[in-house]
Amino acid sequence: MAESVFTFLFKYRPVVFGSGRLVFAAPVPLLVLAGVATAVAVGAAATYVRAGGKASGAERGVLAGVRILALALLAFCLARPTLVLSTVVPQQNYLGVLLDDSRSMRIADGGAAPRSAFARGAMGPEGVIGRELARRFRVRYFRFSSGTDRIGGPEELAFDGERTRVAQALDRARSELGSLPLAGLVLVSDGADNAAGALSESLLALRAANVPVYAVGVGREALDRDIEIARVATPTAVLKGARLAVELLVTQRGYAGETVKLFVEDEGRVVASQDVKLGSDGEPVPVSVRFTAEQAGPRRFRFRIPPRPGERVAENNVQDALVRVRDDREKILYFEGEPRFELKFIRRAAAEDKNLQIVTLLRTAENKFLRLDVDSAAELSTGFPRTRDELFGYRGLVLGGVEAGFFTHDQLQMIADFVGDRGGGLLMLGSRRTFAEGGYGGTPLADALPVVLDDARRRDTTFFAEIKVAPTRAGAGYGVTQIAGDEAASRDRWRMLPAVTTVNRVDRVKPGATILLSGAGEGVGGGQVVLAYQRYGRGSAFALPIEDSWLWQMSADVPLEDQSHETFWRQLLRWLVSDVPTPVAVRLGGDRASPGEPVSITAEVSDERYVRLNNARVTATVTAPNGAATQVPLEWAVDRDGEYRGSFTPAAQGVYAVTATASQGGPERTSPPAYLSAAPSTAEYFDAAQRAPLLRRIAAETGGRYYTEASAGALPEDIALSGRGATVTEERELWDMPIVLLLFVGLVGAEWGVRRGRGLA
Repeated sequence: MAESVFTFLFKYRPVVFGSGRLVFAAPVPLLVLAGVATAVAVGAAATYVRAGGKASGAERGVLAGVRILALALLAFCLARPTLVLSTVVPQQNYLGVLLDDSRSMRIADGGAAPRSAFARGAMGPEGVIGRELARRFRVRYFRFSSGTDRIGGPEELAFDGERTRVAQALDRARSELGSLPLAGLVLVSDGADNAAGALSESLLALRAANVPVYAVGVGREALDRDIEIARVATPTAVLKGARLAVELLVTQRGYAGETVKLFVEDEGRVVASQDVKLGSDGEPVPVSVRFTAEQAGPRRFRFRIPPRPGERVAENNVQDALVRVRDDREKILYFEGEPRFELKFIRRAAAEDKNLQIVTLLRTAENKFLRLDVDSAAELSTGFPRTRDELFGYRGLVLGGVEAGFFTHDQLQMIADFVGDRGGGLLMLGSRRTFAEGGYGGTPLADALPVVLDDARRRDTTFFAEIKVAPTRAGAGYGVTQIAGDEAASRDRWRMLPAVTTVNRVDRVKPGATILLSGAGEGVGGGQVVLAYQRYGRGSAFALPIEDSWLWQMSADVPLEDQSHETFWRQLLRWLVSDVPTPVAVRLGGDRASPGEPVSITAEVSDERYVRLNNARVTATVTAPNGAATQVPLEWAVDRDGEYRGSFTPAAQGVYAVTATASQGGPERTSPPAYLSAAPSTAEYFDAAQRAPLLRRIAAETGGRYYTEASAGALPEDIALSGRGATVTEERELWDMPIVLLLFVGLVGAEWGVRRGRGLA
């Protein structure tokens, strides 16, 4: 609107004035013209001195000034003001037009017509903009999405690309047209750049080559009616029967305050549903949904909100996640330093879970141990493991009621390495013999634990507190704290459970650790840590500084049918070993990819003591959905010990299984499989509003300009006035600007009116 008013008053658009320089083309020298104008102005002022009437001296001065301004305006016109511009020579310069060919261009967010209508219509040879560009420049069209190709014109666009690679498109056009007299590049896109690319490097190269980018943004900057599942966070692997607590983020516009239904499907079968109350427009709403992984193998879980009436984009109401559900028997070593009820009830809770094997080492007297659930007579026959080979054969370790002094320094370091190097799970239970009270402060194991061990508290042998346990705000979203059907029911169940006791004063955790359960009671306030967790190296470490969780089952206040204790311990033990790596482990660049899109493979290779190997022979086996297997050699990544890399490209849709096999002068070791779901990507439909800030940045950093569909009509003239390429000088006169006439008529009319009113006419 402001630019239209400016153009009406000043004859030309602001960009024309910004591109040119002002000169005067008067038929006589300017000094002569200025002298004549001055003489006339003096004479005009003198007439007011001699004129009669009732006007005061000040009013006569103002009227004289108005007449002088009118005469000055007339002198300005006689001086013939002219803009001198450098414009392109028609058909002597090239112009690259890059058209977004991705799926998001199909979105009809501005009405009945999709975004593609502008790219195919206005920018085509018969379009109002395309026709004018073709008259001035030699136009070269490119389409871009996952790749970039030269095309004859917009009629060849299909708008079926699954990615938008803006940086790649700019690099391709600059490279192909850089040796020609190039006036610039025109980028027509919604800015939905969902491909990780070095955009900053591309913009630097364009600026260095003096190639401006004129960005035309299509689509709305905010969709008026849309619901989107913006993010889904799931584990990559879980044990069969695990209770998953999956975090989602739901955003919306146009449906504020409404309640929608969220469904979770396992290969088409609904396994959970939940009502979600939407927030205000643009506000992300976190949602936690819980369900059980009941079937083993690669499971594709779908999270779906049915489209609402009038919704602009339905494709972003769905998110898929691929989870490997393992039906393995996980071996956990539980070392207990003294007979106590906690041992009995933990073992009882895990006894009915066929995926957990709790191998128990119980110290009954000095140098005497009871072994339970061992696989052989030799296992743990000499007590707690003394070598890495023996300890690293387990996937989890629970320490209960055993003091630090029992272990040698090498054993303590070995336990820390069990977590950091091997990637095992460690859980320390509360007791007078554990944490700071057990002398663990200052030991290698203290680094692995998520809580701060204060050695001063070791001398306090009188601390005792009775506490009520509740999930923290952060812990409420973790599956381990879910002991009922949903989050609200779990919170109520925790509130009903009886108090437990602790003899370990633990109220601080390390940076990066998370408190999942906390306790409140006399002498501790609400700051007692009950369950804390942190990642340490490749593994995880947990602290549970209470000593009688068995009260949650055996207290007289707990009904016989209550399974809270059993549920909590099964979930905690499963989480302890949920993501423990094997000596050879493989991971992929993601769990989803489009057919034809390269996928990275990374293998981590260690020996049986989890020492990284750099000179192994490593091969990945990629099994396609039809059962065909392909061997992919992996090369050592010299920047990381024990890491080998490669890639493959899925050709067809379906689930691919990838394993890695490594050998180094001995038996081969094979990793568990990692899975990839190959299917057409829907990434184009997420965050699908026009990303105007990205397009403005591209234009600003290259010396171009940003346009909307409404303002893009000025594009041909703006590029022609850019002064780049082969140019010719053009002059545009300014004396006949409407603002000049309006000002002259206004000044003369105002003077005449005042004179008539004051009797000076």
